[in-house]
Amino acid sequence: MDGLGWNPALGSGKSSAGGGKIPLQKDFSRRSEAASSGGGAATAPPSSRKNRVWSALAAIGGCFSPPETELEGTSRNYSGFFKTSHSETTSSAAGSTAGSERRLSRRAIFQDANAATKTAPGGRQFSMAEIYRATKNFSPACKIGQGGFGTVYRGTLADGTLVAIKRAKKSIHDKHLGVEFKSEIQILACIEHLNLVRFYGYLEHEDERVVVIEYVPNGTLREHLDGLRGDFLDLTSRLDIAIDVAHAVTYLHMYADDPIIHRDIKSSNILLTDNLRAKVADFGFARMTPVDAGVTHISTQVKGTAGYLDPEYLRTYQLTEKSDVYSFGVLLVELMTGRRPIETKREIRERITSNWAIKRFAEGNVLKVLDPHLSPTPATSFALEKVFELAVQCLAPTRHDRPPMRKCAEVLWAIRKDYRSISTMEQPRLLSHPDRNTSYRDGRT
Repeated sequence: MDGLGWNPALGSGKSSAGGGKIPLQKDFSRRSEAASSGGGAATAPPSSRKNRVWSALAAIGGCFSPPETELEGTSRNYSGFFKTSHSETTSSAAGSTAGSERRLSRRAIFQDANAATKTAPGGRQFSMAEIYRATKNFSPACKIGQGGFGTVYRGTLADGTLVAIKRAKKSIHDKHLGVEFKSEIQILACIEHLNLVRFYGYLEHEDERVVVIEYVPNGTLREHLDGLRGDFLDLTSRLDIAIDVAHAVTYLHMYADDPIIHRDIKSSNILLTDNLRAKVADFGFARMTPVDAGVTHISTQVKGTAGYLDPEYLRTYQLTEKSDVYSFGVLLVELMTGRRPIETKREIRERITSNWAIKRFAEGNVLKVLDPHLSPTPATSFALEKVFELAVQCLAPTRHDRPPMRKCAEVLWAIRKDYRSISTMEQPRLLSHPDRNTSYRDGRT
């Protein structure tokens, strides 16, 4: 499967019709940056790599307590729905050419042989009676999540479909929330991808506001990294999850009918299926962006989760797709180390995980930051090194130095392919010398 072209719009490892990759769209904030052609993961020259590492380190420290900004989005699972927004403005680059480039249609990309029978996202109609039956009158036994803006329930529809039902708190129903509710519904209704939680529909009835989405049974990525869902994830699963998330965000940035910035990419917003496929959830902070030529950013109040926030966004209040890329870089570090972005109980030099881990990487001690639940094999060392090279690029202090999400997906695809090849070659040696795992971590030969 790794030898085939990947299609971020479909979120699968198979090529698009005709066997080729879907042509690259222009990147929203810096479309002139070319994505790689899907080759092996290249290593940057030592000098340029070192410069990128220390630039990222310089930016990370100021990403956690910005002045005069309100941090939101700290709730779990589906709790991002119904979050309050503020007015936003878009800006264009001076001297840009008029007109806009026609984007690929989301529906055209997603179509398959059964497309004619699919229900469009949000196309189902619900009544309060159905919602009450599905949740057993919002029984506490069905409650699966709680956030600042509402409660999430597990429900079963009349046809047996398992769903997650978000019920907004009645105390926060106001005109601002009504506008935001409609904005979020608009976003959910126009996206559809294998690695995004599916939107079934919504209901406004008197003082009730309800959203019905796909139920994903296997918890969040953060729960798995914490070992709360059984066995810890192996490295293959972590690479698969990183690629799934990269595909999903690439779709939002490039293939949705209008570009969408998620604005809250984090491990607790990534839900896992029973076979460990990742689905990105929580569009409470998401923003559509115009497709007009020359638009470079949205000016808006800072929202997101501490530890994942883009430092340039914090400083300038200018939101771009590269803000998601920064958050994805934090997520890559989290996947490799197993640590949360902010570890308040650790000693000061290790509290900001990205800062601590990148310093070890710059010193040539990247194995020191490997999640202790992963085996330190040569294949693992290779993948760890390559993933950190990508993470450093994603964590660049300015958006123009960060890769587009599609480039991230292609690099990760190549890393996974090479990791599998090295793992296959080293299996006979590890079976013959079972003590080599331990000696490799300790630096012995």
